[in-house]
Amino acid sequence: MAEMTIQIVTPDGIKCNRKAYYISIKTPDGEMGILPGHVNMIAPLVIHEMKIRDKAEDEHVDWIAVNGGIIEVKDNTVTIIANSAERDRDIDTSRAERAKARAERQLKEAQAANQVDEMKRAKIALERALNRLSVGTK
Repeated sequence: MAEMTIQIVTPDGIKCNRKAYYISIKTPDGEMGILPGHVNMIAPLVIHEMKIRDKAEDEHVDWIAVNGGIIEVKDNTVTIIANSAERDRDIDTSRAERAKARAERQLKEAQAANQVDEMKRAKIALERALNRLSVGTK
């Protein structure tokens, strides 16, 4: 069975370096599945839940919270350079809950004061916290 190498790199270091059969990622244009032999490409990524499957018939899925970045697929190597990424087992859900509450509070305050830039930052922080919570509870 064909495999590809998956590498996820963040400013904090390498978060994933392994072989896999299938991954699912999300770009601004939508969700994309990547299998071995995928055409070479580069694309931006949005905040999303990345799915990794080791084998075609395997029901087990590993989840990673990816918070933006870019993906390069080249010669059965998938490299993701992300702003941040956390595996499901590494996510502290209580910390993510606190981040969600903080972002919701900041969004509400920015909306009340009509601060557009602060609203954008708070929405991104909220989206990241929700992504981490979703992956952390899988």
